[in-house]
Amino acid sequence: MSDRPPAPPQQERWDLLMEPPLTVASLVYLGGYTVLVLAQDLSAGWRDLSLAFVFAAWAVFVIDYAVRLRLSRLGPLRFVRRNLLDTVVLLLPLLRPLRVVRTYDRIQRRHHQPRLTLYARVMAYAGLSATLLGFAGALTVYHYEHDAPGATIRTFGDAVWWVCATLSTVGYGDVTPVTPMGRVVAVGVMACGLALLGAVTGSFSSWLIQVFTREDERGDGGRPPGGSPGAS
Repeated sequence: MSDRPPAPPQQERWDLLMEPPLTVASLVYLGGYTVLVLAQDLSAGWRDLSLAFVFAAWAVFVIDYAVRLRLSRLGPLRFVRRNLLDTVVLLLPLLRPLRVVRTYDRIQRRHHQPRLTLYARVMAYAGLSATLLGFAGALTVYHYEHDAPGATIRTFGDAVWWVCATLSTVGYGDVTPVTPMGRVVAVGVMACGLALLGAVTGSFSSWLIQVFTREDERGDGGRPPGGSPGAS
């Protein structure tokens, strides 16, 4: 038996209550960060407003994390181990948009019969994760690279091209990050690309094997035992 205790009722109610605000906070953070990075000629007032939205979204994550830590009745280290993804998302802004994927997963689970098959869900989640991570990664790399000495990523289009090549594990090498932060982001994008590609490839392979197995079973249905079709 597992020694992992069930979540207290107060924590479950809090999780349900905070699901919509956290999703909105994820989108607000991504929108505010996008404005800060791409709108270079933004006035000081609008830039401060965008920055306020970014920090407000971060504050929502911090408050949610602190409340759930208190409601869980666990020690800090044990809580971190049980909620590793939430801890990483709290510390790394690049991963905050993944909250949207988690919300999508919960919506699917509310149905007694999910609208998509297991393999389709894996590929849909991987595609959504790749899109969100790719966009956030391109923003972050462009933010640190576009005005760095010797940089090859000068435009947001260069950053999008780079993140597509990196997530797909192709790695053309025509544009590469040169700053320390850009390279740290590159390592994260590479790791995510390998994981997502492995998930999609594995699911697609399993689906093909399942399809071929069913076809073989149907094809063997009319074959007499111990002989070939039509044998007398």
